[in-house]
Amino acid sequence: MEMQAELGAHLATGLTNVARAWEVKRKDGMRLGFTDHDLDLAFVGLTFRADTGMTAMTLQQGTGLSVDNTEAMGALSDAAITEADIAAGRYDGAEVLAWLVNWKDVSQRQMLFRGTIGEIRRAGGAFHAELRGLGELLNRPVGRIFQKPCTAVLGDSACRFETDVPGYTYEGALVATDGARMLNFGPLGGFDQGWFQRGRAEVWTGPAKGLSGAIKRDLIAGDGARVIELWEPLRADLSVGDRVRIVAGCDKRFETCRLKFNNVLNFQGFPDIPEDDWLLTHPTQAKSQSGGSRR
Repeated sequence: MEMQAELGAHLATGLTNVARAWEVKRKDGMRLGFTDHDLDLAFVGLTFRADTGMTAMTLQQGTGLSVDNTEAMGALSDAAITEADIAAGRYDGAEVLAWLVNWKDVSQRQMLFRGTIGEIRRAGGAFHAELRGLGELLNRPVGRIFQKPCTAVLGDSACRFETDVPGYTYEGALVATDGARMLNFGPLGGFDQGWFQRGRAEVWTGPAKGLSGAIKRDLIAGDGARVIELWEPLRADLSVGDRVRIVAGCDKRFETCRLKFNNVLNFQGFPDIPEDDWLLTHPTQAKSQSGGSRR
């Protein structure tokens, strides 16, 4: 509040030295800072670079439950935001914070916007990123679904299963790959075929570092090699020698939760819900339909 008050006093003078600054926090933990000032600025433990050509459109804000939104524009460069990183999805859903700051005294600043990156368009060596405010989260449907399969995601706050325990993960180097979907780990003992099906593969090294994908198939080839196939190709190249971590899969069934994960207490489905046959009644074929005794 003191920083905002000082900035307000500075703005009240009528002769201002203000600039805009943006911080981008990617899901892989990387933080990037940008500013439309002609010199770099530094605060909150981050340097906001001035040589990226980053600009922003007018921020639309409203009261109530309306969603604040704006758009950021900038040049694609190897030193800042690259086209390869955008294509790989590294900025999908990244958190964005925007400040109005006195560039002569960066302690005088006010946060103008906080949200996430939405749709990104790129063309002609530049990008346009849609910025969505926190109110966007209120557009998500919230509620409980009554169904037999579990509605939780393995390892999330509802499931509570620790996937890092021995027997449920494997990390190793690829001995062969098609560069996008097929992961070959060579012979891999200790895991039944299909153990990682419906699980997750996380790339730890190489150009695709930080990316992950859902596992479609987990097979043991004729030579004993463990071959993992992803549902969708990763948006960056995989190479032999890249280290990949795979996590066991869950098919959401009550039996799997009990036998494979021993996690029945956190099962989020309804295994005893009646089937359609129990919910439908059929007309009787008895000759007498008066409602009385059939005798």
